[in-house]
Amino acid sequence: MRSRFLFSAVLVSLTLGAARLQSQQLIVQIESGKQIVLSRADLETLPRAKVTTGASDSPTTFEGVALKAVLERAGVAFGESLKGKRLSECLLVEAADGYRVVIALPEIDPVFTDKQIVLAFLRNGKQLDDREGPYRIVIPDEKKMARWVRQVTTLKIVSVQ
Repeated sequence: MRSRFLFSAVLVSLTLGAARLQSQQLIVQIESGKQIVLSRADLETLPRAKVTTGASDSPTTFEGVALKAVLERAGVAFGESLKGKRLSECLLVEAADGYRVVIALPEIDPVFTDKQIVLAFLRNGKQLDDREGPYRIVIPDEKKMARWVRQVTTLKIVSVQ
């Protein structure tokens, strides 16, 4: 009986672990219809980005990767190619709870701005909890945190018509 209980506990633990890993996948869709799925391991191969903000009345450090690097990994070009018609493209960030925000591509490109937008997976050196993570958009220079999306699941490049 005890071994059956132990086996069940291990099975539940493995199932929850697999579900957690699945939930750490990030979908990136670009307008051409291309879609890639990035795992946490994929994101960790990108250069790290760290920002400290005054959010929540005390300094908080978020660590992850630059949002630009994530999009480039999916095939989105920045720099000199971001001109003309491409200036009407934006990023639609979607969360697990259905929350959605838009970020114009020039807001992400260092050719246009010094603003750094981070796709965070750590807060003060610890994994984001289930309420906030596995990924969160952090835009340190914004006065209002309305575009600091929690539980990010999908990044979509869309054109405004």
